[in-house]
Amino acid sequence: MKIFTFNFKNQVAIFICMNISIYANAQVTLTNQVTDSSFLKRIKTDSSKQKLNMDCVYDKPFLSVGKLPIALGGYMEANTQYSGTNGVPSGFSFQARRVSIFLESSIAKNIKFNSEIEFANGGKDIEVEYAFLDMEFHPLFNLRGGIIVNPIGSFNENHDGPKWDFVDRPLSSTTIIPSTLSEAGFGIFGKYFNNGWSLGYEAYLTNGFDEGIILNSDGHTSLADGNQNQNKFSQTNSGLPMFTGKIAIRNRAIGEFGISYLTDIYNKWQTSDGLIIAPKRSANILAGDFQTSQFNNKLTITTEVAKVYVQLPDNYNQNYGSQQWGGFIDFVYTVIQHKMFDWEHAKFELALRLQYVDYNIGTFKETGGNIYDDLWAITPGIAFRPVGSTVLRLNYGYQWQRDIFGNTPVRTAAIQFGVSTYF
Repeated sequence: MKIFTFNFKNQVAIFICMNISIYANAQVTLTNQVTDSSFLKRIKTDSSKQKLNMDCVYDKPFLSVGKLPIALGGYMEANTQYSGTNGVPSGFSFQARRVSIFLESSIAKNIKFNSEIEFANGGKDIEVEYAFLDMEFHPLFNLRGGIIVNPIGSFNENHDGPKWDFVDRPLSSTTIIPSTLSEAGFGIFGKYFNNGWSLGYEAYLTNGFDEGIILNSDGHTSLADGNQNQNKFSQTNSGLPMFTGKIAIRNRAIGEFGISYLTDIYNKWQTSDGLIIAPKRSANILAGDFQTSQFNNKLTITTEVAKVYVQLPDNYNQNYGSQQWGGFIDFVYTVIQHKMFDWEHAKFELALRLQYVDYNIGTFKETGGNIYDDLWAITPGIAFRPVGSTVLRLNYGYQWQRDIFGNTPVRTAAIQFGVSTYF
């Protein structure tokens, strides 16, 4: 998540007020089925097209307003939670996690602008998820520049709340891969389709991490902490670009498999006048992801695994590991789908998420004993979708976490009920 370094709140508030005024003056009733002649027109996505995970930045509902060149959309998430650790309750609370606004514009033929602005914690934090310009020269060769969502794993790009049956985001996708990871930069992407097969690639050079990876209060290596540089949209910490690339292949009957790689020099290794002050130290992520839908799309399986490699200073604190890994697997099964109340295709789903993260792969230098610092978690849940863009979800999460010595795990349980919807 990226926090703007200038005051953006007044500008966004003015923009929203202008749109509310437009809607009020239109004096039309908006439904899910708006005709082409209406002042307000819903831009729908075509589910019959062959799509890859990389298409998710455009595969969202938008609303166009008259002849204005900008289409508007967004999503929100809110939940309530009751949790406890080692049998001691932490209490009951409501959480207004985020409201995100999408803005999209077709500037000219094969030239598009796309962006997402997020209001987190009730508007306390205003963050830019992405804001980029796409220029299409050929389906296999497109240029993208601006604030880009780095294509590492699958969740980082495809993280919108309404798409998931779980209140919390996967641990491996937020603490191993620091989702949402987006950086200023440029790159290319493309797709190829043939007889039910789809192939896509993305490759970007962007700004990267800083020494917060190992200079943090978390007590272990954390790429998320290395992504908090307030100057990241204007310069890279090391003076060298970070590379992120992904290749994905999809078959309608089998599913989609992707492999991605990120590499960056995260430390300041030379002064502005060229004096070498430290060896270059790299941070790298290798990730694989897979998604499939089976039994007439009733069962969906989504999984992602990532491994982190970080070069540490010699004799650095052993709490900080040079390697980490983690992953999750989600099972979502549609139990019932038919008309309920006034919703034609409402459905109930059963969901299960299994997770594991290891923040320090290795052994102690003194004894050769294993370093633990790992966490297991299981989250069963029930979800109700009155329409595809809206979800009500009830989760029970249980996790147990060990410290670096493998002592008795700290056990945490939580009951969560939440809602999330596109608008």
